Amino acid sequence: MKYQSVPVTPFEQNCSVIWCEKTKECAFVDPGGDIDKLTAVVEKEGLKPVAIWLTHGHLDHVGGTVPLAERYKLPIIGPQEEDAFWLDALPQQSQMFGFPPHEAFRPTQWLNHGDTLTLGEETFEVRFTPGHTPGHVVLLNESAKIVFVGDVLFAGSVGRTDFPRGNHQELMESIKSQLWTMDDEVVVVSGHGPNTSIGHEKKTNAYVS
Repeated sequence: MKYQSVPVTPFEQNCSVIWCEKTKECAFVDPGGDIDKLTAVVEKEGLKPVAIWLTHGHLDHVGGTVPLAERYKLPIIGPQEEDAFWLDALPQQSQMFGFPPHEAFRPTQWLNHGDTLTLGEETFEVRFTPGHTPGHVVLLNESAKIVFVGDVLFAGSVGRTDFPRGNHQELMESIKSQLWTMDDEVVVVSGHGPNTSIGHEKKTNAYVS
C-alpha cells in the first residue's frame, strides 16, 4: 500500500490519496477541496480512482467530495450515519467559514464499526470513533500498520469537541478503546499536521486524560 497526503483548503486538511501498489486502484480519504491537486497525484502515479472515503462530515474534510465523485464517477463511502446532519448543513458550514457555497449531499453508503473496505489487494478495518463528531470513523490497514484518523487524534493533541454534538468524554473513550488498542508501531495519519504513531501518542499525549 502507498499513500500521499495532500494539504487542501485554507485549513491545510490532509487529504490522503491511498493506492494498492499491485492494482493501482486508489481511494481519496477526506477530499476537502482543491481537487486539481488530487487529480495531479492520480495522473502522476497512473492511478485508477475507485472510491471516496469520509471520516466525518466537517466541510474541510468533505468540501471536494461531490465534484471529485462526479469527475471519476465514484461511490462516496462514509462516514457513520450520525454525521448526516453535518452533510445536510454544508451550505451553512460554507457560509460560516467563508468558503464558496457547497451543496448538501448524502453518501452512497454509510459506514459502521467493524465494516471492511477493500482497495485492490489492501484491506481496511472501520472503527467507530465518536467525540469530535458523533459519526466519526477511522480506517486501519493492519498489514501496512497505518491508520487514517481524521480529526480524532493529532501529534500531541486531540480533536476539538466544541462543535455541535461534539463530546469530550466520548472522544477520550474512542481514543482509548479504538486507537490505544492498536499496535504501538501503527503510523497515525491525521487530518491536520504531521504523522505520528500510536506508541508515541500513548506515551506523550497530554490531552488524553
